[in-house]
Amino acid sequence: MLQFAHAQRMYDGSNHLIGRVDGKYIYNGSNHLIGRIDGNNIYDGSNHLIGRNDGKYFYDGSNHLLGRLDGNYLYNGSNKLMGRIDGDYIYDGSNHQIGRSDGLRRWQVILFFYFFM
Repeated sequence: MLQFAHAQRMYDGSNHLIGRVDGKYIYNGSNHLIGRIDGNNIYDGSNHLIGRNDGKYFYDGSNHLLGRLDGNYLYNGSNKLMGRIDGDYIYDGSNHQIGRSDGLRRWQVILFFYFFM
């Protein structure tokens, strides 16, 4: 089962707050509820199933593979390197910093980029 800390935050490459995870709820930078996680399922703010995570692989709401997290590296469904996470910093496939997390786990960072960005 996935576990959460409280008020973990996500920032874009310009260090602007873009969202946070508080318990199982996901909020955007304006503090509006945009989703939630229930077990391995991911729901949008209207409570529609939009995806799932089994710990390594991410699937959309139709169960199509979106990508996988392998250590610190993120690959898309075609196995192309999309980016990496190094400590609190998130980089795209060209090695440009695109974000930063504050207390988020790697898979939580991926949730923001796959499902809420």
